Amino acid sequence: MPSYRHLFWMGLTGLSAPFVVPASLQAAGLHNSPETDHHTQHLTSRHADGKTGRLRSSAPHPGGAATAGASTKRHARKAVHGGYETLSVRTRHIVQGTQLVLGHKQLEQQVPGTNPLRTLAQMPGVQFQSDDPQGVDTYSTQIYMHGFIQNEIGMTLDGLPLGEPTFRNYNGLNPLQAISSENVERLEVTQSAGAESTASTNNLGGSINYVSSNPKNRTGGLVAQTFGSNALFHSFFRFDSGRLNESGTKFYVSYMRNQGDKWKGGGDQFMQQVNAKLVQPIGDRSQVSAFFNWDALQMVNYQDYAPSWLDQAGSRLDNFYGRPGAWARAYRAARGQYPAAYDRLSDPKDVSYYDSTASSSDLFGGIKADLALTDRLTWKSSLYGHSETGHGTYASPYAYQNGINTVQLNGGPIFEQVRHPSIERFGGLTSFDYRLKRHDLSVGFWYENNRYDSYAYAYQQPDSPNGTPLNPFKSFRNVPGRTLWGQRYNTNSFTAYVQDTYHPIRSVALHFGFKSILNTTRVGHATNWEPRFPALASGESLTTAKAFLPHISGDWHFLHHHELFFDISENAHAYSQSGYNSSNSPFAVSQLAYNATKNSLKPETAWTFAGGYRYTDHLIQSSLYLYRTNFHNRLQQILGSAGAGSILTNNTSTVQNVGGVTMNGVDGAITIMPLPGLALLNSISYDKATYDQNIRSGGTLYATKGRQVVAYPRFMYKARLSYEWRHLQAYVDTQYYGKRSYDYVGDYKLPTYWLANFGLIYTLDMTRLGMRNPTAVRNLVFAFNIYNLANTRYASTVGQNGFTMDNQGGAAYNNQSILLGAPRQFFGSVKAEF
Repeated sequence: MPSYRHLFWMGLTGLSAPFVVPASLQAAGLHNSPETDHHTQHLTSRHADGKTGRLRSSAPHPGGAATAGASTKRHARKAVHGGYETLSVRTRHIVQGTQLVLGHKQLEQQVPGTNPLRTLAQMPGVQFQSDDPQGVDTYSTQIYMHGFIQNEIGMTLDGLPLGEPTFRNYNGLNPLQAISSENVERLEVTQSAGAESTASTNNLGGSINYVSSNPKNRTGGLVAQTFGSNALFHSFFRFDSGRLNESGTKFYVSYMRNQGDKWKGGGDQFMQQVNAKLVQPIGDRSQVSAFFNWDALQMVNYQDYAPSWLDQAGSRLDNFYGRPGAWARAYRAARGQYPAAYDRLSDPKDVSYYDSTASSSDLFGGIKADLALTDRLTWKSSLYGHSETGHGTYASPYAYQNGINTVQLNGGPIFEQVRHPSIERFGGLTSFDYRLKRHDLSVGFWYENNRYDSYAYAYQQPDSPNGTPLNPFKSFRNVPGRTLWGQRYNTNSFTAYVQDTYHPIRSVALHFGFKSILNTTRVGHATNWEPRFPALASGESLTTAKAFLPHISGDWHFLHHHELFFDISENAHAYSQSGYNSSNSPFAVSQLAYNATKNSLKPETAWTFAGGYRYTDHLIQSSLYLYRTNFHNRLQQILGSAGAGSILTNNTSTVQNVGGVTMNGVDGAITIMPLPGLALLNSISYDKATYDQNIRSGGTLYATKGRQVVAYPRFMYKARLSYEWRHLQAYVDTQYYGKRSYDYVGDYKLPTYWLANFGLIYTLDMTRLGMRNPTAVRNLVFAFNIYNLANTRYASTVGQNGFTMDNQGGAAYNNQSILLGAPRQFFGSVKAEF
């Protein structure tokens, strides 16, 4: 019988008998494993391609992840008995570049409801930032992977495109809003080089595919409750139907609710979500599945910070909303009557906003057919749709400038600035996989149409400290206001790929493929309020057309425990979109600014060359990963002025081609397992990511050549100590981040910091206590977690409002583009499995 410390392994040539894996360890990320021959691969109980009877195996990775893995022979299926499953395996060795897999067990060790990307940050070369401990504040979540930020990483859910996971996503939705973290079975990560099959037009720096869990074969459910610091209340309920008939029809439906107060200031952050999934097997090797998601969130954002504020007033400054006397205090501050705590601030008005909030709701879903047409030919097809509505608010105290009412609604000093973005998109994917002797051939297509609207309005707040302010979470339809600006986009995306994985011998796999992209965006209707805003880009279109984006990789397993691999690819990023002055979109500028730069605009592209070595046995797992990336035609938003964050006072940003970036990096990781259940991970990452040339902006030439890129540290160190004994798990991890440039020249840097976390989990197996009633509780899981164990004060998310070129005149020092990380937080949870 398998232990909680071990998983069975298999060789490239197949298994001689069916194997058994504990259900509680399905899709686990990292476990100690017995020594095997030189073709062994780490096998987990999961259907990586979503198909009954097909399994992709994975080799252990020192970071707790795994590489895509091995071929096996066919075996008969067996029924599920109790808590154990036997699986059939029909697969070949598949190379997916540098693919790693983060399993469900590692995700479960985090506080329930935690963003899976925070768990991914334990891997070398990955930096995740958020101003809240769960990583659920969509305004602040930010991830870098080997120097590439999130909007340069392709995101999918079961292969369905999620678009660019930015705060104001224009062509998808944040993965947090697509699926509850408890329903995520695993993350499939392709670092640096990309997977050409990813349905994405922005995966310059790799891809992350969220794989949703399947409904269980047995009728049951899950109830989980978490309590934490700052009145956190996280609830999760899931019901699994079990097999409903002889054909194996099954489904689940779940509900999640997450609410907690901000750790500073007033207001809370609330989200609720419904997921449902239906699976209908067709024979032994085919199935049709459907997934549905509804979510709604209402979040009070934290105040954007400037470095100078930390020195002048500490880390507790925040918006007034949600605190006693909030409106009266905000009104007086807008009139120049500031709280005593603002005495040392050089620009006190800019910390005096009444509110900053975000609200949105999504409907997202799709249907997928995975059909085995013959023993060698498989056809996969998906159709999906997505609709999002929402709004974000900012109560600006800049209705007056130099004594003049610039908004001119009712004469009050504060107006509510409201953005109303909306998304309507639909699309489909199809692919064919064919096995021919030593070749695994695949061809696929993806098409999507997306309509994105982004409009901004101004609504007048009361002209009295005793008035009743507007509710930022309610509709503004019946409130008099003014349209500030607006743009409407329509985008058609088409990608196609062809790939072949060739196996000259059983321990070697060579891969070649290419991807084609055709993406056209047209910005149509535009409006602007003169004279405060110039005419915006309108009636313009940009096309990204790349017929041949190659991908070449190889993988060789040798000498029992050793593996060598390489990966080379070129990728392209279609032009981004956003509201005016909101990102590096070439359209998010005035018509005049667009005309000045359009002849120099080119799609961003990147060549990545990666290679590495892994060693794996039952005592040591180690890896060395080296890469070089040549990033061309980098489009960057350049702030035209520093200081005031109001859209009425900082409206001179431009988007321009700033040339190339060269990244040379290395990751080294080692996991030592000296005793059963005990594991110690250490990893270091070094990334020299520098600009290739000086940048000219506003008529000034800035010395950026050879300087480290903004926001991404050159050096990171991570460690994790974990122990598992019977039903008890405990871990402590720590992450060190080096200095980060806060302007393009790099003459102002944010300081280094350490961040440590602790977790303790105990599972009570009720079946061993004699409770065998199928309707009774089968397992009780108790957990205790501490975030930011050392109570470190640090800057988390940076650059959400852009960067200055340099720090001349204190430009970077006073730039409000930081969100501070949360202090020490405590969490306790209990979970009942039925």
